[in-house]
Amino acid sequence: MPSLIKYFRSKHEGQMIREEGPTWHEKKSGTPTMGGILFIIATVLTDLIFGWIQHILNPTLLILLFVLIAYGLIGMWDDSIKLFKRQNEGLKAWQKFLGQIVAAIVFSLVYLHEGFPMAFKIPFAHDLSVSYWYILFIVFWLVGFSNAVNLTDGLDGLVAGLGIISFGAYGIIALYQHQMQVAVFCFTIVGGLLGFFIFNHKPAKIFMGDMGSLALGAALACVSILVHHEFSLLIIGIIYVGETASVMIQVASFKLTGKRVFKMTPIHHHFEMLGWNEWKIDIVFWSIALIAAAASIITIV
Repeated sequence: MPSLIKYFRSKHEGQMIREEGPTWHEKKSGTPTMGGILFIIATVLTDLIFGWIQHILNPTLLILLFVLIAYGLIGMWDDSIKLFKRQNEGLKAWQKFLGQIVAAIVFSLVYLHEGFPMAFKIPFAHDLSVSYWYILFIVFWLVGFSNAVNLTDGLDGLVAGLGIISFGAYGIIALYQHQMQVAVFCFTIVGGLLGFFIFNHKPAKIFMGDMGSLALGAALACVSILVHHEFSLLIIGIIYVGETASVMIQVASFKLTGKRVFKMTPIHHHFEMLGWNEWKIDIVFWSIALIAAAASIITIV
């Protein structure tokens, strides 16, 4: 990571900060981005080697790695355009959306081929079978949460910390279900994010970029589906849901009434505008996520 940071700085390839964001974020302009490339590579190599040695390199683990790589490449393409053109806008919305849908469909086909349940896990009730409509849900879930995590990635260390909690929770759930492939995948990402956090906490020396956040969000959605507790992600990923909801509420309110509900969205910026520093927001959000994750684990396990 130090070598990657040094390389990016030598090439003057750094994050362009949005003009409509908090003014004090301008000092972050020029901070290297695309740090997600290293924890993605670390995850893929570790899982391939360990999976081969332990004879668990099956379609389940491979499709998880595919989703991580595919969404990572979409984010990398987006980040590269921003760096090349020296602007904060990368891929056009439809281009990013199309890539996300195609990758989600590939995951759906493998999911279908492996005979996984085409039904929703309803807490304290029987599973709800929806047949092939489940594929539409998979696409919605992957695209939705990849963008939700991307929206959340606006403060130093925030998503890295949340990712450690989220994947750690699903790793425990997967172990309880004896799904070793999913557990190995989750804990490998936790390890990669712990290493990345050293360089990403405030003041960040490098950002994960869209490459990292899109990949993490899509991978989380996949894991929640494979452990057959899809809607647990609404709790374990409560911060991602809250960040996305704040943007939707803000846009809807402004269009309908001309008034804003929050000082700025996503909601972590709202708390910044209230005078909270980044560490305080990170710690509060991590604490909420940790409590939510613990509650989910207790309920499921």
